[in-house]
Amino acid sequence: MKCQWTMLILAMITAPTLSLDAQRVQRESSDRAQVIHLQTALNHLTVIELAEPVIQVATGSQSFKVEWRENKVFVQPTENGAATNLFIWTASERLNYELEPAGDVSSMDFAIDQIPVIQPKLVSMAPPPSTSEILLEGKPVRLVSARPSRKEIEVTICDWYEKEDRVLIRYVVRNRGSRPYEFSTPQVFVLKGVRYPQSLYPLIGSQLGEQESARVRVKQQNPIAVLDGQLQAEHLAPGQESLGIVAFRPPIGREPTIFRLQFANDDREQVAALLVR
Repeated sequence: MKCQWTMLILAMITAPTLSLDAQRVQRESSDRAQVIHLQTALNHLTVIELAEPVIQVATGSQSFKVEWRENKVFVQPTENGAATNLFIWTASERLNYELEPAGDVSSMDFAIDQIPVIQPKLVSMAPPPSTSEILLEGKPVRLVSARPSRKEIEVTICDWYEKEDRVLIRYVVRNRGSRPYEFSTPQVFVLKGVRYPQSLYPLIGSQLGEQESARVRVKQQNPIAVLDGQLQAEHLAPGQESLGIVAFRPPIGREPTIFRLQFANDDREQVAALLVR
């Protein structure tokens, strides 16, 4: 085998020099349903180079000499006017070729390189946090309030849990009025262009009380899609309270951010809660 390849290499070296532009080096993609036409020339070798080692080859005629080493297949016609097909198997695919009759050197395929298949990256879907994770890793939220709230419908943020790109907030809604209150999972907004009398950094992880919330000035508020929301009860009779959770994907950023949880407004007052994150 080594002697045969040595003679072929010597023959290629001692053959008349041809213009490289006349011989084509092609690139073909992997497609089991595709038939690749391969142009050959007498006394010349065509190399098929694949992305992985060859396991087996098969051709329909002895008019072509076909051999392989590792990921390379060598094709050479041995007579004029003959055509046949060629199959190449690797560990993951089969490639199909039609070997055209030997023709002029200027139109032959000098080499055919296989275009590597780029496998799409699998996006791992992180499972939602478990109840134990929320209870053990949740951060308690402190209420920053100069005076107690006088609102009939009061929202208190208990704690919040954040992991990767997901924030989960647990809250309590209390009906301290004299009429029933109907509510559902709140809308979530992120406040933009916030102005506040003091730095927000010391307030991270805090809920702003009624008086503190009134001092917040914003240019705009953008809605955030709610990923999940659950309520203990949607109907609150006077004196009752209900626990709820809301999950959303926060915007990317390192600066302190204020989130607004907007609930269904009562007849006489707005029902909302501000969390500094």
